[in-house]
Amino acid sequence: MPTSITAAYLDRYRSVADSGGPAELLPLTGAQRRFLLTRRLDPQGRPDVVPLFFAFPRGTVDPERLRRAAVRLAARHPALRGRLTALRGTPVLRLGEPSVEVATVAVGPGGTAVEALRQALLDRPADGPVLRLLVAAEPEADEEVLALVLDHAACDEQSLGIVTDGLGAHYRDGAVDPGAPGDGLAAYRDAVERQLAAEAAAASPTAHAHWGARLGGLSGTPVSGATRPGTRPTGMLVERLPAATGAARGAVFPALLDAVSAAGYALFGPDRPLALGYPWGGRPAGTAPDVLGCFLNTLVHPAAPGPGDLDGLSASWWDDLDHADTPFDEVVHAARSGGAHWSGALDGLLTFEDLGRRPPLVLDDAVGRETHLAGRPVAAPFAVSASHGSELLVRLAWDRDRFRDTAAEAAFRTLLSTLRHHLHPTG
Repeated sequence: MPTSITAAYLDRYRSVADSGGPAELLPLTGAQRRFLLTRRLDPQGRPDVVPLFFAFPRGTVDPERLRRAAVRLAARHPALRGRLTALRGTPVLRLGEPSVEVATVAVGPGGTAVEALRQALLDRPADGPVLRLLVAAEPEADEEVLALVLDHAACDEQSLGIVTDGLGAHYRDGAVDPGAPGDGLAAYRDAVERQLAAEAAAASPTAHAHWGARLGGLSGTPVSGATRPGTRPTGMLVERLPAATGAARGAVFPALLDAVSAAGYALFGPDRPLALGYPWGGRPAGTAPDVLGCFLNTLVHPAAPGPGDLDGLSASWWDDLDHADTPFDEVVHAARSGGAHWSGALDGLLTFEDLGRRPPLVLDDAVGRETHLAGRPVAAPFAVSASHGSELLVRLAWDRDRFRDTAAEAAFRTLLSTLRHHLHPTG
């Protein structure tokens, strides 16, 4: 009898695969199953996407060369030529042809490239391609903006570097043989199976006890205001801080957790505990380094008003990382068993990227200048994104149907003050 949600899923998948199902079916990781569920719950069936935006000198991007490069890249990676679906109620990845779109987005009279790309992202069809490359430029502008958009079910942080590096290489070396479509299948299948084995093993009584104790106080009382996101463009605030150096570099993520917690309490008030989610994970041990896919988990941090004791918070965070492979659905079950009256809905999100792990997108000799677009929907009432490289770039996005702009601005000041307290106390 299955001992965990992951084990039960694997039993169902094997039943489907062993009963004459198509050979091109692959199992889904826990994160992929969660993304599929989120998509089905969305009124428009929209998937979670990961967009990157790069500005190039006008005329750099050759759409046809870019399309050929994208197809070559997708042919090597099953995650870019598969679609999430359900077979007899069991979520699976069905392989097919490279799932790629390259398009030039028209900019209307008086409009901007940013506005045109934002609308193109909102207009994405529910069954759209896994990888989209959209180019927009204003009539008299010196630059054009390239949006590289991935279905989140096909990528994680490590995947972004694989895509930017591979796309640039195929764009440069157009004659390079991309290999047969099945070349990456064995490595991808092996990585997914290793990930599922790790998730099944992590659904242990010890892990359940840990998450039950950590999250048993969550209540999930709905926040007042609109419940249908997306009726107005999301707000965004941006700040560039000095990069953390020395011992502070290892404290960046705990400091961000405390700062985002403080911002959350500034937005929601002190009436209830808050659940903050953050993606974490990497490739399972023994996995080929260039496997592209979604090998992460969403961990949950019970927020406390900040600034808090960073040493104590760091110790609790490290304890959480000892159980980082426990799938999100198992964590929700454990929290409820521990006394939480919590649906699993997250009050806020934190994403963190070490830019040293991702090469820039280079088309021929032109290096794309990364930029950021405001107004995109967020998967929680508010979300903080941080990118750490030569500086620490911090962005706060919020649902403007939930929070007033003035409240978000005050929360962002609280966030930045808490970060400076931890990382630059004399700055």
